Amino acid sequence: MTDSMTRNYNGFNNCTPKTDQKTQNQMTPTDGYDNKAMLRSELDLQGKPGVNGVTSINMDNLSKVTHNTTTPNGQQNGKPNFYDPYQHRDVKHPTSYFDTLIHLLKASLGTGILAMPSAFRNAGYIVGTLGTIIIGILCTYTIHLLVTSSYVLCVKRKVPSLTYPACAAAAFEEGPKMTRKFAPYARMITKLFLVLYQIGSSCIYIVFIAKNLKSIGDNYLETTGPYTDDRMYMVYIIIPLILICWIRNLKLLSPFSSVANCLSMLSFGLIFYFIFRDLPSLSSRAPVGTIKSIPLFFGTVLFAMEAIGMVLPLENEMKNPKKFGSVFGVLNGAMLPITLLYTFVGFFGYLKYGEATTGSITLDLPAGELLAQVVKLLLSISIYICYALSNYVAFDIMWKSLETKMEKNENKIWWEYALRTSIVMVTFFLAVAIPNLEHLISLIGAFCLSTVGIALPAIINFLTFVDIYREEGYLRLGLFVLRNLLIVAIAVFAFVIGVSTSITDIINHMK
Repeated sequence: MTDSMTRNYNGFNNCTPKTDQKTQNQMTPTDGYDNKAMLRSELDLQGKPGVNGVTSINMDNLSKVTHNTTTPNGQQNGKPNFYDPYQHRDVKHPTSYFDTLIHLLKASLGTGILAMPSAFRNAGYIVGTLGTIIIGILCTYTIHLLVTSSYVLCVKRKVPSLTYPACAAAAFEEGPKMTRKFAPYARMITKLFLVLYQIGSSCIYIVFIAKNLKSIGDNYLETTGPYTDDRMYMVYIIIPLILICWIRNLKLLSPFSSVANCLSMLSFGLIFYFIFRDLPSLSSRAPVGTIKSIPLFFGTVLFAMEAIGMVLPLENEMKNPKKFGSVFGVLNGAMLPITLLYTFVGFFGYLKYGEATTGSITLDLPAGELLAQVVKLLLSISIYICYALSNYVAFDIMWKSLETKMEKNENKIWWEYALRTSIVMVTFFLAVAIPNLEHLISLIGAFCLSTVGIALPAIINFLTFVDIYREEGYLRLGLFVLRNLLIVAIAVFAFVIGVSTSITDIINHMK
């Protein structure tokens, strides 16, 4: 989801692991995140049926690959001692099950849902319905794989937590010997895709704001001439975008974020009013899209639904993190209604507007009605605030890599502002270059989220558990390898087909 990593970024500062000096020295760097516990798992370590998409694993076999770590109390019980990362985490303000569930539901309902009718137009209502449900299941499953792997890597390394880039590096280092030399590259590539995803999301925000403001302006201003082009509206908002991204303290954005959430909820309610007003017959809509357009559907839904950068910080702040990824835990409890809601909006939005639907359902609302203009304005304000949060994440990842080199630089503060401004300008020029909202959403989804959202979790899971499954017999090892290869194959297919189709359509649209 576009808002996946940004709306709960405040919580990244609330985890301070409890570790002794030896453990502190062994900790992997946090790679740009203030939160030192971005990703973890709920692997059932008591031999019960596995959760998070991982079947039960013999505890003795897990112990064989944990480097004989010690338990927190150091007691001996006749078995290899076990290090439990959960007991080494110190959360200042832990959240309950219900609090975390509400946060996850709230943060997952962002701009991506507005593109779902367009996705259904590309796929047809049958393929769209089945495809959205399948992608929702796949996204949930890969998140389970990642947090499970991260937990076991924390056990092996005796660290309370790992960030996503650090988790990728640790998986390669703990995997077969031939993969260990690629660990630095795994860290770098993961960070790169996370930054690209955030920058791509910010580009989409700019296009969304510009198109909706233009739609409002066309009803009250001169509708001809160069000053009414989408790109000119991007120019009009560039200074406000820079100014809000100059806010250095994320806490100052918190009240604005709350306002943005309220505006979004009000806008969604009004959108539903327009959707269910005079619905046409289902027979007037295509059940299956064309082979050429279906890849755009997968990229759009991946962008809208994938929340891999957001759910893990929430798990970190739970009072009882084991309830995050259990069968009836927060993740499954949130992703089920999210998947159904996305399917609901996509199906009925396409039923309402058919082939005329655009990259955002807000642009399909009646242009002459004041209530429709209010919806566009409210969502533009909400997305403007979300843009600052999205850029904050991209900035933090890059700045942490440079901050140590700037410690003795007297102009450090000016370099920080320069980097913030540069990120805004990059997103601005990319948005100007690709002003088509539908194609841009599909491109970012296929390029970034098929990689960090689907393929990389499966690769990390394979490298983390391959030694354990070797002890479980050839049959289970074979099924384990086959499962992860299948997930990677799906991700590669979505990447190649989705990116190529999106780029082709962008080029054709620019001609």
